[in-house]
Amino acid sequence: MKKLLLFSFLIFHFSLVYAVSFRYAIIPENPRPGEPVTIGVNISSGAKTVALLSDGKRLARSTFFQVPAGDGKTAFMAAVLPVPSTAKPGGVKVVFEAASGILGEIDIEIASRDFVSEVIELTPSLTNVRTAPDPKKTAEAVLLQTIINHNGNENFCYGNFVPPVSATRRTSFFGDRRVYKYSNGGSDVSVHAGIDYGVPKGTVVSSCGPGKVVLASPRIVTGNSIVIEHLPGIYSLYYHLDKIEVEEGNIVEAGTRIGLSGATGLATGPHLHWEIRVSGENSDPDAFMARPILDKEAILSKLSN
Repeated sequence: MKKLLLFSFLIFHFSLVYAVSFRYAIIPENPRPGEPVTIGVNISSGAKTVALLSDGKRLARSTFFQVPAGDGKTAFMAAVLPVPSTAKPGGVKVVFEAASGILGEIDIEIASRDFVSEVIELTPSLTNVRTAPDPKKTAEAVLLQTIINHNGNENFCYGNFVPPVSATRRTSFFGDRRVYKYSNGGSDVSVHAGIDYGVPKGTVVSSCGPGKVVLASPRIVTGNSIVIEHLPGIYSLYYHLDKIEVEEGNIVEAGTRIGLSGATGLATGPHLHWEIRVSGENSDPDAFMARPILDKEAILSKLSN
């Protein structure tokens, strides 16, 4: 049975009144690997961060941010906690953390999930793009990590994401287990962080949701790239574009045209690579299209119970 453990030895020695006032909502309660978990708590809880632990090892961590009141509803704190695509099925703990220490924990179950495996053979030029040391490539990777691990303070999007292209044909899927075969006989393995849409060069690419453009520039590995911030710690990424049609700082809506698909960077052919990052961790874009990022009514309903 799921339970919230409130520890009396914390600083301030929480009273029974405080314990009773702590409410939480977790959606969904049985996520699959790669699917994010949306967590809501009442503002008076004092929760600052939330972590996902398996056998005592931290798999992910996210920061709470305030969801303002609107339409007569109550404000609350929310966090979107990523479940890594490499997480093993079974019991894990969601741990609430306050400034003074651990506030409480809840047991949930990660469901099982199968992923596709694929082998990708690279030409000598693409082998070089992936393997050759390059200070510029390293600097680009550091900058990207800095961006996607940053928690802003603006809330742009609460609803479902929409597909970034009108086509539905996919050439690779989220979580694919990849083996890269290099032209020099070597190889490497990786996990595909997003979805690849097999669209012709010049296909219109649109923002999957409201947000702010925080990166719009060419990169060695991902080609012409765009990153959009939607909520604190939640970003969408668009790679291998033929053309970028937005600038950093632009505010976009769901469906806003942001560029044209292409085959720039490490690409074996024209396509759009689209991914979602949550607190730096890759998350399944399909999960964001299937349900709202923050379902206010569902969260508030659980918080009021």
